Amino acid sequence: MKNQTAFLLVILIFSNTFMAQTKPRARDLGIPFAGTPGKFNAITDVKGVEVGYATIIEGEGNNAVRTGVTAILPQGKGFAGRLFAGWHALNGNGEITGTTWIEESGGLGSPVMITNTHSVGTVRDAVIEWGLKREITDGYSGDFSLPVVGETYDGFLNDINGFHVKKEHVFQALDSAKSGAIAEGNVGGGTGMIAHGFKGGTGTASRKLDEGFGGYTVGVLVQANYGRRPLFSVAGAPVGLEIKDLVPEPGKKDEGAGSIIVVVATDAPLLPHQLKRIAQRVSLGVGKVGGRGENSSGDIFIAFSTANAAEISKDKGISSVTMLPNEQINPLFYATVEATEEAILNAMVAAETMTGYNGNKVHALPHDRLITALKKYSRVTGDQK
Repeated sequence: MKNQTAFLLVILIFSNTFMAQTKPRARDLGIPFAGTPGKFNAITDVKGVEVGYATIIEGEGNNAVRTGVTAILPQGKGFAGRLFAGWHALNGNGEITGTTWIEESGGLGSPVMITNTHSVGTVRDAVIEWGLKREITDGYSGDFSLPVVGETYDGFLNDINGFHVKKEHVFQALDSAKSGAIAEGNVGGGTGMIAHGFKGGTGTASRKLDEGFGGYTVGVLVQANYGRRPLFSVAGAPVGLEIKDLVPEPGKKDEGAGSIIVVVATDAPLLPHQLKRIAQRVSLGVGKVGGRGENSSGDIFIAFSTANAAEISKDKGISSVTMLPNEQINPLFYATVEATEEAILNAMVAAETMTGYNGNKVHALPHDRLITALKKYSRVTGDQK
C-alpha cells in the first residue's frame, strides 16, 4: 500500500505540473481583472519564492482520502534567514501556528505550510525535522522551531479523522518546491476544499507595479474553503444567484463555515507594521468574491517581504534596513486586493468535480455557465463562447 501511495503521489506531482501549464485560468475565460500580472501570474513571480505540494487522493467511501500539504518557501529550499512579516485575522475560527512570534518579532523564519485542520500538528513537527536534517538549525530557534502552519477543514470530502497526512508528505511538499508556473485547484492542502458551494482549492496570482511605483511585485497564494453561494460574485456579477444548482451532495450545512488562508509575498521593502497593513487588505479581495468573514470561518492572512533579508539576519552590530514610505504604499494595497481576488477565482476555475468521503460530491464551477452569467451582466472580455 505504501508503494502504491508513493507511486500515486509521484504521478500526481507530474500531472499537477502539466496541469499548471495547460488548464484554463480565470482570465482565460474572459474574466476582467485590474492590474498587470507578473510573468507566471503566481506568487512565484516574487524572486526566490518556491511552492511545492503533496497531494493525497486514494480510496472511496469511508476510506476516501482527499487531502494534502502545500509548502511556500520564501527564499527557496536554502532558506535559513529571516524576513520581515505581518499577519491578520479577518475572522479567527482557524489556525496558523507561529503567528505569536511573528507578532512579537516582526519576522518570519520558516516555510509557510498549509494543510487540513487535523494535520497541523503533524506538519508542524515535520517542518522542524526537515530543517534539522538539512542543518538549517541545530537546536532551538525562535524562528524555525516555531514554524508557520495554516489550515482549512476538508472533512466533507476527506477522511479527516484518519490522519492521513504523514511527515513524508510534508517532506515531499518541501523538497518538490519550485519557482515558475505552479498547479492550481485540487492540489496540495487545497485538494479537498470547497468555495462558495463549488469545488475550491489552491490558487495563485500576482501583480507587477509600474516602474514609476518601484516596479515591485506582489504575489498571492490562497487555500480557498469558504463562502456562501448566494454571495459569490465574479467581476461584480452575482454568479452565485445565477447558478443556484450544482450544490454539494447530499448537502453541506452552514455555508460560510469554511475558511481561507492567504499568503502574500512581495519584494517591496516593507517593515512589519506595513506588512500587517498589507495582510489586512487581503480582506477586501476576499470580500470582492463574496467572503464576509462569517462567524464560523477562519480567514487568516500572512504577508512577508523578501527585501532586507541580509540585514534582518544579522545577530551582531547595527542593521541598516530600507523601507518604503507609507505615502507610497497604496499601489501595493491595490495589488494585494487584485491578486487575492484573482487567486481565489483561479482556484475555483482550475478545480474539478470531486467525490470523496462517504460518497459526498462537490461540483466544479461550470465554465460555460460562468461565461454566460458574465455576459448577462456585460462583464466578460474578449470573444468568449
